[in-house]
Amino acid sequence: MSRTPADQPEVSPLGPGHAPEKDPMKGIRGVMAGTLFLEAITILLILTVILKVNDGAYWTTFNWVFITVVGVAHVLMSGLQRFSWALPVNLALQVILLVGGFFVHYSAVMVAIIFIIVWWYLLHLRSTLIERMKRGWLTTQHL
Repeated sequence: MSRTPADQPEVSPLGPGHAPEKDPMKGIRGVMAGTLFLEAITILLILTVILKVNDGAYWTTFNWVFITVVGVAHVLMSGLQRFSWALPVNLALQVILLVGGFFVHYSAVMVAIIFIIVWWYLLHLRSTLIERMKRGWLTTQHL
């Protein structure tokens, strides 16, 4: 059975090329690290919300410890993006913040939803980059 051109993946006019000279995934990992750090700042700012809202009614031991631990975990993970296990841990942190936010304060849930959308977009960018690399569409694959 022969393959028709419609069945074959679209390849760059210059051909599939070679491995990129610079690792494009390093740039994506840098964006993910920066996102995690910005998210950590945002999460730690939730501490001021739970302290001030309703005269501190949400300032319980569980709430401030949970927010602090999740925020610090984000900071730690921002420095560990070079490892292959980092992406699943990043996504698990999003789920932990979303689920835990229901027990802390709705502002934590809102932060989680916003950053889940950001992570969805980052995963979209990552998959697009991987596909472009497979097909030889990156400039550095043809230098």
